[in-house]
Amino acid sequence: MTRISERFSALNSRKEHALIGYAVAGYPDEDRTLDVVRAMVNGGVDIIELGIPFSDPIADGTTIQKASYIALQRGMTPQKALAIAKKISDSHSVPLVVMTYCNILYKPGFDNFMKNARVSGIDGVIIPDLTVEESSELKKYASKYGLDTIFLVSPNTSEERLKVIVKTTTGFLYLVSVFGTTGERVRFEDYTAKAVRHVKKFSAGKIPLAVGFGVSRREHVKFMLNAGADAVIVGSAFIHIIDQGNNHVLEKIEGLARSLKTATK
Repeated sequence: MTRISERFSALNSRKEHALIGYAVAGYPDEDRTLDVVRAMVNGGVDIIELGIPFSDPIADGTTIQKASYIALQRGMTPQKALAIAKKISDSHSVPLVVMTYCNILYKPGFDNFMKNARVSGIDGVIIPDLTVEESSELKKYASKYGLDTIFLVSPNTSEERLKVIVKTTTGFLYLVSVFGTTGERVRFEDYTAKAVRHVKKFSAGKIPLAVGFGVSRREHVKFMLNAGADAVIVGSAFIHIIDQGNNHVLEKIEGLARSLKTATK
């Protein structure tokens, strides 16, 4: 059992759901990435998702795009991002996954990237622009180094592909909540709840279901969990606090994490 599976099992035994917090490596800078993650963990985040910035982040909305752009402008590289991951892993016991894009793995090669990820304390990878049909190399080297491979599904994923992805994903299944990119939403439409219920019919008893893209408020967390989700993923809301740049940023991040975590119980 991987650390991610162990975390979901422990939460399930306490009748809790998981809160997954997303941070961009290198935003607002290298040192403060660690502060942001620490604030999330102190607020109760169960799993950290660390984004490795990429120049063409097709799954991300303007908030994460801007944060990634600034991180790259300030010199963030995949190697530096893995160094940040190592510091996070050395400092916190929560599972750590990285989210990035396929080109980041192509340059060093899947074998080298996975090996370095494992050494850096990473437990799983999310590659949104890599389809399950093209993932054999990713799966091969993830298995070699004991990493989970987390795949995404959307509200319009066909039942045929959904069955394949549920069988292939490990750690958890990532459901994109909306037709669009990441970014805070005011509310969710009924089709999102229907999508959660639909996907849960295929994932129940096999793999935890996490829902992301737009989740930023307590009522969003309740909405997803009431529909059947096992976890929620929050990113842009944390980054928005950093963007505001006012005093007490870390206290606000910790406070938001604590508020959202309370809603998972």
